[in-house]
Amino acid sequence: MGLISIIILAAIVYAFASLRVLKQYERGVVFFLGKFEGVRGPGLTLIFVPFQQMTRVSLRTVTMQIPSQKIITKDNVSIDIAAVAYYHLTDPEKAVIAIENVYNAINQISQTTVRNVVGRFSLDQLLSDTASINDQIKNVIDQHTEPWGTQVTAVEIKDIMLPDNMQRAMAKEAEAERERRAKIVAAEGEFQAAVKLGEAADIITQHPVALQLRTLQTMAEISVEKNSTIIFPAQFMTTVQEAIAMLSKDSVPK
Repeated sequence: MGLISIIILAAIVYAFASLRVLKQYERGVVFFLGKFEGVRGPGLTLIFVPFQQMTRVSLRTVTMQIPSQKIITKDNVSIDIAAVAYYHLTDPEKAVIAIENVYNAINQISQTTVRNVVGRFSLDQLLSDTASINDQIKNVIDQHTEPWGTQVTAVEIKDIMLPDNMQRAMAKEAEAERERRAKIVAAEGEFQAAVKLGEAADIITQHPVALQLRTLQTMAEISVEKNSTIIFPAQFMTTVQEAIAMLSKDSVPK
């Protein structure tokens, strides 16, 4: 009776020791005597050790930092680039059987791919077309990691460190560009003002009285300042000269 109790107690302890609980985001890859048996889903499951072994894998998206590394661009500029990659497991069987350590493998292939892809572009292309370069890096990494049962969802270049001399050169270039735009805007303003003045001159030519009215308006604006400036309009000076000439002609003895 004592032996039977011991056996029953041992069976109960063994059953409890064989229980495994998998969370919703986990999968269990089960091996029976070293041979792949299947993939267990979330919930309560039994693993009869030592005949069965189970390896847990997570299906959640993993954020992986790609360390900063020096890269020489197509136009021979040395830069430091850091990036970040996002991936998740799609096939637990391949992730356990086909590769020893998925994280380290993806990290190494990501560093190599970033260096190779970025090296095919110039600095200007890298700064202006970052989104397209990110897609190219993701596609290359995804091709390498697909046999491992993983999928790379995104790769983002998060930091680009330029040498100090290159930063100064780019600052000078940006300043020169702003000055060029300012000069163009000023020239366009002068051109538009000249066009409007030409149109005004044409209108005044057709209506001579308008010039006199404009002269009187200008004199009124100047007189508001309470200064001692005396202005003689051009028409007034012409009239005075004509009057002097007429008096001179009348004073000549006949």
